[in-house]
Amino acid sequence: MTTATGAALRRIQTGNALSAFGNGFTVPFMFIYVAQVRNLGAAAAGTVLALFAVAALVVLPFTGRVIDRRGPLPVAVAGTVLASAGSLGIALSEGTVAMYVSAAVFGAGLSVIQPALATMIVWSSTTATRSRAFATQFFLNNLGLGVGGLLGGLVVDTDRPSSFLLLFGIESAMYLVLGATVATVRLPDGPRVECPSHGGEDGTAARGGLRALLSDRAMVTLSALGFVMFFACYGQFESGLSAYAVEASRISPATLGVALAANTAVIVLAQFVVLRLVERRRRSRVMALVGLIWTVAWLVAGVSGLVADRHALAVAAIISTYALFGLGEAMLSPTVAPLVADLAPARMVGRYNSAFALVKQLALAIGPAVGGPMGATLHGPYIVMLVLCSLGVTVLALLLGRRLTAEQDNPLRASLVVAASMPVRPVEEVRPAPATRSAEPARTVRAG
Repeated sequence: MTTATGAALRRIQTGNALSAFGNGFTVPFMFIYVAQVRNLGAAAAGTVLALFAVAALVVLPFTGRVIDRRGPLPVAVAGTVLASAGSLGIALSEGTVAMYVSAAVFGAGLSVIQPALATMIVWSSTTATRSRAFATQFFLNNLGLGVGGLLGGLVVDTDRPSSFLLLFGIESAMYLVLGATVATVRLPDGPRVECPSHGGEDGTAARGGLRALLSDRAMVTLSALGFVMFFACYGQFESGLSAYAVEASRISPATLGVALAANTAVIVLAQFVVLRLVERRRRSRVMALVGLIWTVAWLVAGVSGLVADRHALAVAAIISTYALFGLGEAMLSPTVAPLVADLAPARMVGRYNSAFALVKQLALAIGPAVGGPMGATLHGPYIVMLVLCSLGVTVLALLLGRRLTAEQDNPLRASLVVAASMPVRPVEEVRPAPATRSAEPARTVRAG
């Protein structure tokens, strides 16, 4: 990695951390704000949260193509402006319609920012450094969300609507800071993704568009795997799992806050320790192991429902469940996003990132819709469903491993093997050129 790309990556990560910090001020309190502070009711609050995902589903199919044609930087800046305007609109909206419009604008902005930032990270990193770059992004996101949520909890007061205006004002300002920060990033000219498996077919693959993406069996398998992962984890955090914990395990909402804090703490404390352990392993095997860890997590959650009468044990089980999810998330952050980038032809990085973001949003939309009612009423079937989903993660990960090249499954180890296999030439004596022959000027060779 050059000094220029390293500086670009640091700016991207700094802006991303600040926006996560601002986002942490509002995420835990969005439902309460819409339902109680603005007196719009629980149904309106649920619709607002759903609109975030709906807006993403509408915008993401077009985002990738724009990123690949115009570059990720202007798209990221536009997304931050939309997110800032949407957040400020939510703060100032008093009626239902205005709230819905603001939520849609906010959701559209967020959905644009994610693949644009991911593509900027890809352009500013190499195959060997990409896992650490995405792990750092995930670490800073969770740290920012955690600190923002903690400070927001000290400020918020349901009896003082002005306290919520302050929270949303901070969030809106932080998105503008993100936009200003990434606007000053000097990205390399053109894509920087190394795609050994695609060779010289980048142009053909790019022209193929969606057809080329769907014909990529490894990417299709990874997308299916991603859907199951996001459905079984993130899609349950604020819906099915919390409903199950309250109804089946008889956990108080305050204790759920402690469990979420444990999840964040595991990610923040373990991220770089986990990175050292997994960055030299096969990515498919790491994802398969995550499926097994989450299987244990859901079984522990099931135990918490069976021992609900023993409150302390039930609480410990729920907190352990969230902590195990955090461990799995820390293992996935240096694995999944870099793999999406390494699968993409160089001129389709934006479309691959957007397609995977779309899969994530689908899972986050369907997960609560399915998990929420089941977690609240069908306790046994709910746990069985999520155990099977987690085992499905393991099966799909092993299947994915068969469709990856050695460089895609473990780029760091593959590069070390290639370097170790290169013969070492003995140092030859340097002899002066004949006096009658003029020195030929050196030629600069540019790749690709």
